[in-house]
Parts: sequence; C-alpha cells; structure tokens
Amino acid sequence: MSYIGSHILDRELKKGSAELLILSLVEDRPRHGYEIGQLIELRSRGVLHFNVGSLYPLLYRLENRGWIRGRWVEKPGQRRRRYYRLTAAGEKVLAAQRNNWRDFVQAITRVTGVAHA
Repeated sequence: MSYIGSHILDRELKKGSAELLILSLVEDRPRHGYEIGQLIELRSRGVLHFNVGSLYPLLYRLENRGWIRGRWVEKPGQRRRRYYRLTAAGEKVLAAQRNNWRDFVQAITRVTGVAHA
C-alpha cells in the first residue's frame, strides 16, 4: 500500500541519514566509493541504495568539511580508486550523529509504539 508523499518521505529519510551511514562505514577502515555504496545496499538488505549521482557529491562534501580524507590508490590490474577514511573531526561528528540518531529513533519508537524487529 502506498500513500501520497511516501516517495518524498523515503528520500528525505535517506538524505537525513546518508552522512551517518558513510561516516560509519569508513570508521573501521578506508573504503572506496563503490564499496561504500555496495555495503549500504547489502547491509540494508536492499532497502537503501545510493546511485553514483548522489553518492560521490556527498563524499566530496564530507571531504570538503574535513570529516573524511580521500587518497587515490592504484593497484596493478585495477583502475585507480579514491579511498576515504575518517578524520579526527569526522570521529567527533560521527559520535554526535550516532547520539542524535539514537535519541530520534527512541522518540519515534515511544510515539508510534513500534518495537525493534
């Protein structure tokens, strides 16, 4: 069942969580853009998907803010890829965004009565 504006709501939720998703994925090790997109889709079981047209501009914005740092890497037999890693500033932003997201989800849960699956 679909309702008016469901696509807009989905898009806004994705947009609001995109930074948190990306920062979380580059926290443990550097990753290239394609890998980040694939992991988001895989770990969300296909619910979330970022196309190239939206993922790479977001990576560039995060890099311009100093939250991630990119580095070009060339490996034999592979094309050149830009690997992103979390910076010290990004670690602080990630911690704050996780706390904010946790508070938001708890508030929504209390209001809607939706329990964790």
